[in-house]
Amino acid sequence: MTTTTELDRLPGDEALLHAPQGGIDLVAAETAVADLLRALGMDPSEASLAATPRRVARAYAELLTPREFSLTTFANDENYDELVLARDIPFTSLCEHHLLPFTGFASVGYLPAKRILGLSKLARVVDMFARRPQVQERMTKQIANWLDEQLGPRGVGVVIEAEHSCMTLRGVQARGATTVTSALTGLVRRDERTRAEFLSLAGRRT
Repeated sequence: MTTTTELDRLPGDEALLHAPQGGIDLVAAETAVADLLRALGMDPSEASLAATPRRVARAYAELLTPREFSLTTFANDENYDELVLARDIPFTSLCEHHLLPFTGFASVGYLPAKRILGLSKLARVVDMFARRPQVQERMTKQIANWLDEQLGPRGVGVVIEAEHSCMTLRGVQARGATTVTSALTGLVRRDERTRAEFLSLAGRRT
């Protein structure tokens, strides 16, 4: 369902990606990082910083490249009609306002209809929407809406809890603070008992 850039297939630090639409150009990224270091009063030619532009470029390329996967569904032969939920799926994304990471856990569930989904794909969908510049609220809705459109279930629920570096490392510096968002569709949203069951099951276990 997703595509991958050649970053996944070309080993070595000299990999140069020139995808025509939104592709990753590592050489241009390295140059931009070196320029940023200079603008911040640092000398990228110093021995301690010489490899920094390359490392930063590859780090961001990795964070912004979703892993390829295909959507695997199976006929719901048993007519299973209760919640299916994968809890505490770890992810890392990038705040689109500061390009600083936010890291957390997603719980994703759905009420099956005619098809059920391979369980690992719930984590893959989270990864697909995390590996791009994001805001948590949008990411939560994107995951729910994508599953709703692709799977045609009777309802979908997504809860995400994350810690944002742009909130903990700068500005208010509220270390340890987390943000929780949710998106519910279908019966998971409309039926009070199903909604309560999903939110109870989706709660993180410490």
